[in-house]
Amino acid sequence: MTTPRSRQLAGLALLLALACVLPFVVSNYRVFQLTLVLVYAIALLGLNMLTGYNGQISLGHGAFYAIGAYTAAILMDKAGLPYWATLPIAGAVCAVAGFLFGLPALRLEGLYLSLATFALGVALPQILKYKGIEDWTGGAQGIVINKPDAPDWAPLSPDQWLYFVALAVTLLMFLFAWNLLRGRIGRAMVAIRDQPVAAQAMGVNLSRVKALTFAVSALYTGVAGALGAIAIQFVAPDSFSIFLSISFVVGIVVGGLASISGALWGALFIQFVPNVADQISKAAPWAIYGVFLILFMYVMPTGVAGFLRIAIARWRRRRSLPPPPKET
Repeated sequence: MTTPRSRQLAGLALLLALACVLPFVVSNYRVFQLTLVLVYAIALLGLNMLTGYNGQISLGHGAFYAIGAYTAAILMDKAGLPYWATLPIAGAVCAVAGFLFGLPALRLEGLYLSLATFALGVALPQILKYKGIEDWTGGAQGIVINKPDAPDWAPLSPDQWLYFVALAVTLLMFLFAWNLLRGRIGRAMVAIRDQPVAAQAMGVNLSRVKALTFAVSALYTGVAGALGAIAIQFVAPDSFSIFLSISFVVGIVVGGLASISGALWGALFIQFVPNVADQISKAAPWAIYGVFLILFMYVMPTGVAGFLRIAIARWRRRRSLPPPPKET
C-alpha cells in the first residue's frame, strides 16, 4: 500500500524526469524560456519567504535581482571569472545588501515597508546610470556577456547546458528553502507573520529573524539575477524597471503565498502569460494580461498551489467516502 509520502516522492521524481527530457524535445528558444522560468522560480521563492512566510511586503525586489545580475556581469566582464563562480558571490552581495536594507526597515511595517522597498526598486535603475560608476556598469548601454558553452564531455548546446545548470541550482535552492522553512527559523518566520506579540513572548527575536529573512530573500533573488544575466547575455538599467518588481509580486500571488511549489507556478505565469496575451492581441496585450490575471484571482483566490491543494484534498475525501446505499 502506497503512503502519501511515497506518492509525493514519486510525483517529484516524475516531474524531475520530465524536466530533464524537455530540453531535448523542444526548440532552443523554448529551452531559453524554460531557463528563465527556473530563474524566476528562484526569485519568487525568495520573495515568498519574505512576504508569504514572514509577512514583510516588498515591492522592490527587482532591485536585488538587478544587483545580482550586475554582480555576475561585472565579474565575468571585468575580472574574467567563470560564470559558475559568480553565482555564490552574487548571492552573498545581495544577502549583505538585503540585511543592511532590512535593518532600518525593521521600524516599518505594512504599507510603509512596501513603500520603502518600492522606492528602492524605482531608484536603483537610475543609480546604475550614474556616470561615476559607468566604467563598471556600462551606464545606459549596459554590459554584454558571453553565454557559456557546454563542457566537452556534455554533447549539449549552450542553451541546453545552461538550462541544466539552472535546473541544478533551482533544485539546490528549493531544497535549502524546504529545510529552512520546516526548521526553527521557518517556524519563527511564520509566528512573526501571524502573531508577532505572541512570538516575542515565546522568546523569538523579531528584529534578528526579520533581518535574516530579508537577507535570505535577497540572496535568492540575487542568485536568480545572476543566472538571468548569464542566460540573457546582457544587463542594462532599463531591464530592471519597477515593473519587474511588480511582476514578482504578481508571481507569488498567482502561484500561491506561503507555498514553495507556488514559486514555480508563478514563474510559469509571468514568463508565458504575457507572450500568450501578445499573441491574442497585438494592439492591447496588457489588457488581455489583465483579463488573465483577474480570471486567475477569481478562480484561484489562494493561488495555483492553494487551488491544487484544495482539489487534491477534496478528491481524497471523495475516495474515502463509503458508496451510497443501494435503493431497494
